[in-house]
Amino acid sequence: MKRENIDQLVKVEYHETENCPLKGNQYSFFQIIYVISGKGSFTINNNIASYSKGSLILLTPDDKHHLDIEEKTGLLLVKFSERYVKDYKWNNINSIGCLLYGASYLSGCILQNKPDVVLVDSIVTSLLHGLNHPDLYQEELTLHYVNALIVIAARNISKMRVGYASSNTDKRIVEIINYIQGNIHDPALLKVSVIAREFGLSETYIGSYFKNQCGETITHYILNYKLRLIEHRLLFSDMRINEIVTEFGFSDESHLNKFFKKKHKMSLTEFKKTKGLAKLTV
Repeated sequence: MKRENIDQLVKVEYHETENCPLKGNQYSFFQIIYVISGKGSFTINNNIASYSKGSLILLTPDDKHHLDIEEKTGLLLVKFSERYVKDYKWNNINSIGCLLYGASYLSGCILQNKPDVVLVDSIVTSLLHGLNHPDLYQEELTLHYVNALIVIAARNISKMRVGYASSNTDKRIVEIINYIQGNIHDPALLKVSVIAREFGLSETYIGSYFKNQCGETITHYILNYKLRLIEHRLLFSDMRINEIVTEFGFSDESHLNKFFKKKHKMSLTEFKKTKGLAKLTV
């Protein structure tokens, strides 16, 4: 299977086709695909979902995917490298890369937040204009548009993660999860008693409230989210284990390994070696 790379951090393309332009290759980069026209279905990692005008689809590196086109389709492809996600300073967004990588269980359109529909349409229009009418500082403008698109994609994935277990998820649970994600590196701020006090709730109530909204306990959510971040660091960054220990507030490498082995039944070094080789041989 041919593996396609990009020779730049970000690349924007437009394709209009009756045949799948995304078949038979494996990609080393992310793609955000916006459907400008046409209809059909996407198969991503054996999950099938229909697409139509306005669909926004995220493909992560090494996803297995193809299109089945029913009607001539126009696609805007926004390609960006793993290095771009890793190196860009995302301000207050905690590990946007982990969020994007964790979207591989999703299929179909990720644009579920209705106010974002207008924003995405405006960004796509601007990107298309830049492709057709390149002008001074066009590269800088394109990067701003692509960054906005990545953040919107991450925001929608985040809301889908919060709401997948409950159809009536309210604003406060989103704020609690944002708090947890924003303070994931500080164990003192992740105590249930501290979180409860931050939101003016009792420990008993916040525990049952969180589980009812998200389908898991708040402690379980914190542990799983921290593990996902550590997995991401091991697989997609150059960080040393002692740097990960410091970042997440563990006392030493032994403490982190004990925490990690509870889920993976292997050490951090074994995980990095085993999963890293698996990624290279997919």
